[in-house]
Amino acid sequence: MSLFRKKSIADLIKEVGQKDVTLKKELGAFDLSMLGIGAIIGTGIFVLTGVAAAEHAGPALILSFILSGLACVFAALCYAEFASTVPVSGSAYTYSYATFGEIIAWILGWDLILEYGLASSAVASGWSGYFQGLLAGFGIHFPKAITSAFDPAHGTFIDVPAIAIVLLITFLLTQGVKKSARFNSIIVIIKLAVVLLFIAVGAWYVKPANWTPFMPFGFSGVATGAATVFFAYIGFDAVSTAAEEVKNPQKNMPIGIIASLLVCTILYIIVSGILTGIVPYQQLNVKNPVAFALNFIHQDWAAGFISLGAIAGITTVLLVMIYGQTRLFYAISRDGLLPKVFSKVDKKKQTPVFNSWITCILVSIFAGLVPLNKLAELTNIGTLFAFMTVAVGILYLRKNKQAPTTGFRVPFVPWIPILAFVFCGYLVLQLPSTTWIAFFVWLVIGLVVYFGYGRKHSTLNNPPNQMKKVM
Repeated sequence: MSLFRKKSIADLIKEVGQKDVTLKKELGAFDLSMLGIGAIIGTGIFVLTGVAAAEHAGPALILSFILSGLACVFAALCYAEFASTVPVSGSAYTYSYATFGEIIAWILGWDLILEYGLASSAVASGWSGYFQGLLAGFGIHFPKAITSAFDPAHGTFIDVPAIAIVLLITFLLTQGVKKSARFNSIIVIIKLAVVLLFIAVGAWYVKPANWTPFMPFGFSGVATGAATVFFAYIGFDAVSTAAEEVKNPQKNMPIGIIASLLVCTILYIIVSGILTGIVPYQQLNVKNPVAFALNFIHQDWAAGFISLGAIAGITTVLLVMIYGQTRLFYAISRDGLLPKVFSKVDKKKQTPVFNSWITCILVSIFAGLVPLNKLAELTNIGTLFAFMTVAVGILYLRKNKQAPTTGFRVPFVPWIPILAFVFCGYLVLQLPSTTWIAFFVWLVIGLVVYFGYGRKHSTLNNPPNQMKKVM
């Protein structure tokens, strides 16, 4: 039964204050909302909208975003209750430790390492493409060998711009969470202005005829499109990793999670409707669909702003993804399941500096050497798996008499958690079999790491720190 040993919610919260050097509580509701929007609006709205419309959903891309958005709204409500109840770094990993036990928490933590690591690498690769495109407009070109991931057949060996942006973002994150949040907020305001610019300009060029046929690939296409664009929504999970650095987390965490998700869902639906109304969906299979749409209607001046906004948008996504990865490593290491070096906090800056640079190296290797399509394949399945686990966790939490009754509470339990589980379960079934196989291989590797290192070094395996099991 040691595999399912648990930490009570009280013990998890108590542990936070026992370290000599802790993470600094500097974030408010506005900072969290900006972090969420920073993570959500980026790759999804500037890149994935075109692919999802052209290959899967057609004009019914609006329904794909609504379907994904519903799954995320239900899951976000569950996250908000956990974040309010257990204001500790680690997101779904930490929540699972309190509800399901160590082995399930480890599996989920290992799953989230995959999600954040690959998402960070994929976003860095996408940023590189947009940045090189912008420079090309000014006649500046990098040597081909350093412009993309390892692919000798096409003459590329390493993606240097992707590595450079990861290094820059990591340096910013090591300077303190408040500086990082301030930088993120400024860039988020810029990219929101750019999205609103697209809406203001594009709305006048919509041709309703482009929405016919509305559902050219049937509802199965809408569902596949929803699973594809789900990548666009994963940012609110990263908000919950900030719990230990939040002032008044019981109040501010739910506001940050829910507000960021609602703002982004509304913008996604409006943008996808305008996008497919401007350009016939068959022509949207491009890397920069929003800028392409403005070029299509000869609004080239606005298209230039969109490209700058896309670079800004993708930069903040990368910032929040790498931030989430470092805090996840921090939480798992503090529990002893990974080496303690990952939970060492710099006394002056009160951030896990060494952990951040290790994360930087790992993300840089994948971003610099592995092709983008390979990176993105596994991100969605990891996220959906985490959302489903958190939804079930709420049902457990409500039956646990020791759980606090203060803070945010999910309404209409058990129906909201059940809907979150069903929606996310439906989307995960739309993913290809190759993604499932690779996901299970990753989990097997994780179990080897756990039984080889984590189980023995767990703080719960240390008699002086033995926690009382929560049944």
